[in-house]
Amino acid sequence: MKFTDVFLQTSTKILVFIIMTFSIFILFAGHHNPGGGFIGGLITSSALVLLYITFDLQTVRDIIPVDFNQLAAGGVIVSVLTGTASFLFHVPFLTQTFTYVDLPLLGKTELASAVIFDLGVYMTVIGTTMTIITSISEDEK
Repeated sequence: MKFTDVFLQTSTKILVFIIMTFSIFILFAGHHNPGGGFIGGLITSSALVLLYITFDLQTVRDIIPVDFNQLAAGGVIVSVLTGTASFLFHVPFLTQTFTYVDLPLLGKTELASAVIFDLGVYMTVIGTTMTIITSISEDEK
């Protein structure tokens, strides 16, 4: 029985790293390709659920001390502020803008306002999904 726990915990650590890397890729690729904040948030939530299944709830909370309600609220605020920022430039709601900059290691890189909106959606989806899942897991009959 102990061997199974060690195997499961070790493989979970590797899988969570891979899943989170893919989630970040989907988040940042979303303004040009399918994906973005919603799908990236769901993928991140699946990695966190895998951690909750493998380790107990309190252990994961000690390692990742995030209040998912506040994360969801912060994500909504970021998304709404990104959309309303377009009003400062007298353009329609959620109008995207972008520019190219030369970054030291990355070279010529596009910076888009859609990424900030996607980040807000990402935070909202993670916060909402994890709030629901942790609420269900804590429910005692």
